[in-house]
Amino acid sequence: MFLTAPSIENRGCDSSAPLECILNIVRALRMGSCLSAESGSPLPGSPLSPAVVKKRKILKKRPGSRTSSFEHSRDEPLHRIPGRMFLNGSSEVASLFTKQGKKGTNQDAMIVWENYGSRSDTIFCGVFDGHGPYGHIVAKRVRDSLPLKLSAHLEVNMTGEDVLKEISLNTAGSMNSEDTHFISAGEESRASIDLQEAEKHPEIFQILKDSFLKAFRAMDRELRAHLHIDCFCSGTTAVTLVKQGQDLVIGNVGDSRAVLGMRDKDYSLVAVQLTVDLKPSLPEEADRIRKCRGRVFALQGEPEVARVWLPNNNSPGLAMARAFGDFCLKDFGLISVPDISYRHITEKDEFIVLATDGIWDVLSNKEVVDIVASAPARSSAAQFLVESAIRAWRYRYPTSKIDDCAVVCLFLDTNTTSAASNTKLKEQLTFVDQAEACSEKEELSNPTTTDFVGTIQTDNETLQKDAMKRP
Repeated sequence: MFLTAPSIENRGCDSSAPLECILNIVRALRMGSCLSAESGSPLPGSPLSPAVVKKRKILKKRPGSRTSSFEHSRDEPLHRIPGRMFLNGSSEVASLFTKQGKKGTNQDAMIVWENYGSRSDTIFCGVFDGHGPYGHIVAKRVRDSLPLKLSAHLEVNMTGEDVLKEISLNTAGSMNSEDTHFISAGEESRASIDLQEAEKHPEIFQILKDSFLKAFRAMDRELRAHLHIDCFCSGTTAVTLVKQGQDLVIGNVGDSRAVLGMRDKDYSLVAVQLTVDLKPSLPEEADRIRKCRGRVFALQGEPEVARVWLPNNNSPGLAMARAFGDFCLKDFGLISVPDISYRHITEKDEFIVLATDGIWDVLSNKEVVDIVASAPARSSAAQFLVESAIRAWRYRYPTSKIDDCAVVCLFLDTNTTSAASNTKLKEQLTFVDQAEACSEKEELSNPTTTDFVGTIQTDNETLQKDAMKRP
């Protein structure tokens, strides 16, 4: 049986179009960037416009058309926003570093955005681990679009104005049957703590929680409708945080992880895991997938790795229970609803590490915080951790291919709660940012030849052979 991508429908012109335009203007003015690329994207299940569909099919065949170049030009200002870092580097409060493994194209992405939402006390951080033939493109797209969507919904929720709230709802779109099924099954309540617990937290938590849920839903919807990114069997994880003053809210899908380094009463450094690795081996995740006719099982050669499979086909074998994209599995229990948690930062909390599984597969939480704390300088902490993980890969799995690694270290015990990147660093990154923007456009037509061992398997026989090779 061959997997075929679902058809993309167009909603044509509807009554919500003017409202969407207003919200896009709000986003652009608020974030200092041009209109987001998703503003004209169609939504699945909406009315079909044959004339527009025909035109879009023609445009899809012409990568060099005006539509393609215009989309690129709208994204380009993102790379020049002050305080927004997505390449190897550091600022006064953060260090970030990524390194390609031995499986092909680096499918990891990361971001640190200081002065987030034009607030001096707010910072956004995230790491994204792509998988599948177009995983590197999906990860970068989520890196670029998700913070914008979250900021837009956060602005709407914080203003409390009914008009803006209505605009937000129209932009996010009404939930389709797939969303309704998952939410009614209790996933939105599972995405955070229960109501009793929520009452113990400040109002900002409820505002951010609601914004996270809406932004993640809108992000997955955009990927499904995107003309130039094939997300049918490609996707990405996302572990993201917003720190506003001393309030910290984390939204997570997939198996990337956030860990806190803090001091105990004896001033010893301890590791506190802030997220749950959302894998099919978790009972709640497996139950949901099976109720939706998806299958969960591990191969004989790797009994410790539970995977998600189609009902009547031994593919794709996804090693996580939640992800952006991967629409071949979205009807069978895979969801993109984030697990959301809150923490009030105290003087004992020193730093937070966000990292993809290339780090956590070979290093424990305690090892990670010890390595970051012992780095020669905070500015090089992320690189120091990645290099330590690579050495651990070579020692523990000498016959396996090293996975991609991406790390963001956010330091909490600094006098400046959200310092902008230093001028020299910004100057160094400006040229590289523009080069990256150009390279991303070229990648849209070039799927990676990534080795999927550890994330996705597309053929059962190949899967078993690969599994037998693992140490």
